[in-house]
Amino acid sequence: MASKINWIERLSARLGLVPRTRKLPEPVPYGAELRDYPPFEKWLEVEELDSTRKLRRMAMIPTTCFNCEAGCGLLAAVDVDEMEIVRIEGNPLHPGSRGRNCAKGPATLNQVKDPERILQPMRREGPRGAGGFVPISWDAALDQIAANVRELLLTNRHDEVMYHVGRPGHEGAMERVLQAWGIDGHNTHTTVCSASARCGYQLTWGYDRPSPDHENSQLILLLSAHLEAGHYFNPHAQRIIEAKQRGARIVVLDPRLSNTAACADLWLPTRPGTEGAVLLAVLRLLIDENKIDHSFVRDWVDWRGYMAHLHPAEPPTVD
Repeated sequence: MASKINWIERLSARLGLVPRTRKLPEPVPYGAELRDYPPFEKWLEVEELDSTRKLRRMAMIPTTCFNCEAGCGLLAAVDVDEMEIVRIEGNPLHPGSRGRNCAKGPATLNQVKDPERILQPMRREGPRGAGGFVPISWDAALDQIAANVRELLLTNRHDEVMYHVGRPGHEGAMERVLQAWGIDGHNTHTTVCSASARCGYQLTWGYDRPSPDHENSQLILLLSAHLEAGHYFNPHAQRIIEAKQRGARIVVLDPRLSNTAACADLWLPTRPGTEGAVLLAVLRLLIDENKIDHSFVRDWVDWRGYMAHLHPAEPPTVD
């Protein structure tokens, strides 16, 4: 007779039909109340049972998701004995995302463990497009980059220098370096993603990525902005839905009936490219019917500078 416990005997023991041959450790709750994450003071000394009921010593390390520019908070669960990231989950204490993340955040673990992850500089060898790259040291990479950039700057070929980075997170510092070199060649993922919107924000409000007070809004206007899919909209979506639950109205301009449009109080299926005309018509009605918040426009909109630029010989007025 085999001495190994088979699955029938194990199941019978768990159901209490036969006595257990060995005592299994029971999970220890985090405090008196049932919680789905340990208290903050215990984040560096968490004890969990894995799928085989083996006790595991864990540390919850706060970090930030960089899969989009929302920058939601994450917790990396690290096995302190194996020094290995076991999983990645939302940080419940992050003021923006509040522990609620989209699928990209926890999926960051796939990037960490990807067998094709590049862990050191690679230099192309052979013709461009052939895919021939060889690993080199950081010192060799930095020396070659510095020598190439220096040669181009000394020969007044500034327009041949291009700085490209996938996910920007240091624009302020790098912009100053490029400007000091006389280079206008900063290219990132944002260039083809949200550069036009951010330029409009910068020119209008003075900052390229404002965070509107959705939580206390009474009317929220969304232009082809999808709460369930847009990369900025995890922290925003939470507060927009909370505002709606408190009575705020949502208006969506979108050619298609997205999930967000389906939840809106008013969906305007505009033709692609006509959103600007619709907004100008709305502004005209607001002006004609005198439904403008004059104090807000006076204090927060640089309409005087706009009028002075278009009509420098006339006094700044909207009459």
